[in-house]
Amino acid sequence: MTPEQTTWFAETFDALVANVGQALLGKEETVRLVLIAMLADGHVLLEDAPGTGKTSLAKAISATVQGSHHRIQFTPDLLPSDVTGVTIYDQSSQRFEFHPGPIFASVVLADEINRASPKTQAALLEVMEEANVTVDGVTHPVGRPFMVIATQNPIEQAGTYRLPEAQLDRFLLKTSLGYPDRASSVEILAGVKDRTAALRPRITTQAVGTMSDLALTVHVDEAVLDYVARLLEATRDDPQTSLGASIRGGLALVRCAKVAAAADGRDYVLPDDIKVLGQAVLAHRLMLDSEAEFAGVTATEVVARVLDQVAPPALRQG
Repeated sequence: MTPEQTTWFAETFDALVANVGQALLGKEETVRLVLIAMLADGHVLLEDAPGTGKTSLAKAISATVQGSHHRIQFTPDLLPSDVTGVTIYDQSSQRFEFHPGPIFASVVLADEINRASPKTQAALLEVMEEANVTVDGVTHPVGRPFMVIATQNPIEQAGTYRLPEAQLDRFLLKTSLGYPDRASSVEILAGVKDRTAALRPRITTQAVGTMSDLALTVHVDEAVLDYVARLLEATRDDPQTSLGASIRGGLALVRCAKVAAAADGRDYVLPDDIKVLGQAVLAHRLMLDSEAEFAGVTATEVVARVLDQVAPPALRQG
């Protein structure tokens, strides 16, 4: 990245955060995380109670980047074809035609994803990994940018299907919005219109692709890569985990760190970038052993301990 490109990236990223922030008051940190995921060509899992603004977040992001937005309400009777689309025979043209499903959008909100059957959840595996949908042997690209924002309710577990580890590993990061602070709540309650409807685009979808490509050129020192590898090993060696973070988790952490560095106006990754993003990228990829789970230990606590115990490298400046 040239100095001019680095400056443009940082200024544009701040403008995107500010624009989305008009619809989600007091949630700048979460907005930054979700935008980092988009620019890293990844997907986000939001674990939140109902009514915290998850739909508004997805709509605000799609409006900010001039993209399209679809919302899929996941239910037990939802079929894979309801998500990906279906091939139908057209009698007038005497040929089969593909009718794309709601997964074909820039930002797809998969609402309450854990309420759908495992078969329907699995319909997202290919498209989340490869940005393609294969129906009847024909592959259809979903375009770029493409991001799935999936939600699940941590309170109500009746009638839900736990996401398998392979599905969880497809999400670049996991975070939550939570409730706004009092000042933001008062401002929200004072409004009568949908805040997302008034948002104007800040960049085009093509510019999003440009930013993603630029982020890939951010330099990562070998010492930082070694630091990431040591973090992964520490999650696997931790006595309270039965499954640690995979290499996919490490790659996700590096991708996010590159975007975060560029958003901060740097063309190189610092160990602090890794530490700041470690919780959101790694925690949902861990499986705790039964004793730790019974004792109330959380994956977040394990990652916090690992980040505290594994020493970051001391990089030479300049």
